[in-house]
Formats: sequence, C-alpha cells, structure tokens
Amino acid sequence: MEGDTLWVSHCIDNVASDTAELDSFPELNDESKKEVSSISVDLVLPDDLLERILAYLPIASILRAGCVCKRWHEIVTSERFLWNFTCVLSQKPWYFMFTSSDEPVGYAYDPILRKWYSMHLPCIETSNWCIASSCGLVCFMDNDRRSEVYVCNLITKDCKALDGPPGPKFSDYSALAISVNRVLHNYTISIVKSKQVPGNFFQWDLSIHLYDSVTMTWVTTLTEDLMGWRAGDESVICNGVLYFLIYATGGGGRENRHGLIMYNLASQSPHGILMTSFIPVPCSLTCGRLMNLKEKLIMVGGIGKQDRPDIIKGIGIWSLNGREWQEIARMPHKLFQGFGEFDDVFASSGTDDLIYIHSYGAPTLLVYDVNQKQWKWSHKYPVTKRFPLQLFTGFCFEPRLEISP
Repeated sequence: MEGDTLWVSHCIDNVASDTAELDSFPELNDESKKEVSSISVDLVLPDDLLERILAYLPIASILRAGCVCKRWHEIVTSERFLWNFTCVLSQKPWYFMFTSSDEPVGYAYDPILRKWYSMHLPCIETSNWCIASSCGLVCFMDNDRRSEVYVCNLITKDCKALDGPPGPKFSDYSALAISVNRVLHNYTISIVKSKQVPGNFFQWDLSIHLYDSVTMTWVTTLTEDLMGWRAGDESVICNGVLYFLIYATGGGGRENRHGLIMYNLASQSPHGILMTSFIPVPCSLTCGRLMNLKEKLIMVGGIGKQDRPDIIKGIGIWSLNGREWQEIARMPHKLFQGFGEFDDVFASSGTDDLIYIHSYGAPTLLVYDVNQKQWKWSHKYPVTKRFPLQLFTGFCFEPRLEISP
C-alpha cells in the first residue's frame, strides 16, 4: 500500500554503504549478434550535469536518490546542489494530516507523485498545537500556555526552539503566522493574542507580538481594546501585511459575524486605529481560512444559508484585491456532497497554486489548483476512521531542502 511507505526509508541520512547501479543501457552496435555490454549512467554523467537532473526531480525522489550511493548522497547534500534546487520551479506544497489527537503522527500527501508518506513531527507534542508555515519552514506553538515556540524544516528535521513570546501567558485565543524571505531565508513570526476583559463579554484585549529571526527577539508592537469583536486563531502574512480574522461577540444587528483586519508590519499602525483597516467578508460565513498564495491573500470560507447563516451550504474561495473581495472559485455541489457530512467548520490551507480542503470528521482530502482552475481528490488516505468522534486536522507546507531555521 502506498501510504504505508515509511518516510524514514527515503531520508537522505539513511545512505547505503554499497554502491547501487541504475538500470544499464546497451551499447550501440551494428552487429546485433555480438554480445552487448552495459554502461552505468552513474559513470557517464559528470557531477554538474547529474546535479541539474536530480534538482528537477520531485523532492521524494531526491531523497530516494540520496540513498542510492555515497556519490549521490554527497551531491544532494552539497551546497551547490541546494543552490541548483532553489533555481528550479518550486515543489508543489504537501499536506500533512494527523491521525491522532494525542500524538503528533500522521501522513503527508505529495500531490506530484500522489502518495502519502508516514511522518512523525519533531518538537510538537499533540495535534492541537498552533501551526503555521512558509517557504519550507513550519512554526509550532503549544496551545495551552502559548510559551513553547519552535521553527522546523520537516524534510531535514532541522528544528530550533525560540524564547516564549511576551504578553499574557494565558490568552483565550491566539493566531500564529510566519513569513520567510525567499532570498535571504530570514523570517518573521507574528502572534495575535486576544483575551476577554473580566466581567465584560463585549470587550477584548488584543495584542500583536512579532519575532525577528535576524535579531532573535520578540517585540510587542500593538495593544488595543476591541468592543464587540475579538480575534481568533486565523492569521497570515502576505507581502509584509498581517491579516487576521475577527469575530463578532454579540449585540445583534450585524450582517456578518466575521471581519478582516489588516496590519502593516513595516509602518506598525499606532494604538487606537486598528478597526479603521476593517474589511467585511464577502458574504455570511460559517468559518474562514486565510492563506498566502504567491503573496496574495486568499480566503476559503463556508457559505452560510440565507435564512440560517450558521449552517453551511457550500464553500467559496476569494482573493483580496485592495480592499475588495473577488470570488475566484466555488466548490461544485457534487464535490461538496462527496465529503458526506460536512461540518460548518472545516480545515483548509494552501500555498503556491494549491489549496487543500477537508472535513474534520473524515480523512477525505480535496485539492484545488488555482492556476489550472481544477478540482481533484487526493489519493485515498491510508487510515480510515475508527470511531465516530475521531477528528482529522492538518496543515499545508512546502517541502524544501535548502532552508533551515
């Protein structure tokens, strides 16, 4: 079974000691009756040409190639190869889906080879941690005290622990985001914390905390009180701007229960004007998921019924142009029904040109290619649902070799 393939068997650290030859090809000969000799491709190709060929392979194939022989292992781990790797077209993003709510285990889906790989995530303890990713790096934060933060490359298993962020140790909601500079490979991490003011359900304390990998320090850039709105657990950084969703806390009279806030990380808006960047969502939503696709803000949302806005009737995808939403796709009703029972709140994340969507109640994964405008089901998930209350969560990440935290 494809999904049973252990990821460790493809890791570049597991290098065979003996040389393994590729399939040989016959030497051209006019006399067909003469004995045909074979030549190993490994002996014919110079290192620079072999590097370029390997750099264009899917990343899972590159990792397998590193297990072929010592020479290939040295090539795929060399600085020159990693430079060639950065120059080719980006790898398609993978999707990791948890199989347990207690342990950080699950399978990662490769959309190029359409295979699932068994993976154990480093650093993270349970699947309910806050998770964000950008350009090959994945950021984890514990969901209890919000004091443990790690940045990791899931392919190379290179992991770094960061100092805990400032601000209240216990917040009701926290939204995590990370943005990696694709040229310099430095990164920024943002955490939006929201805590209810004691005794006042309508007033919420909001704070924004930023981490700079160059200075290796946290800075609290904004603290503000929101009336009738609170932040949640959904945020993303696009082109230097932090976007996060806010949610109505009651009071009635609101057309939509969700809204979007923009916060420029460079200018860092002063205290008291955060709500001036408020952008209403395009329609009544049951939930919204934000993602960065080529520095463009994309939102995937559950569309609520007109008479019952808390009940989902479909899923739409929107792009933010300036301050206006533009619908770029809507899930066909046949595919929506293909999930079976679909909760009002669902999982969705994406990067590059791919968006992944799945229900928390089932491991069925749907992929939307924004460039090709095509919907496609993933290969069947290796694990089936074992009990009615079993939940499946997940996140999208770019598989890369050349970046480290």
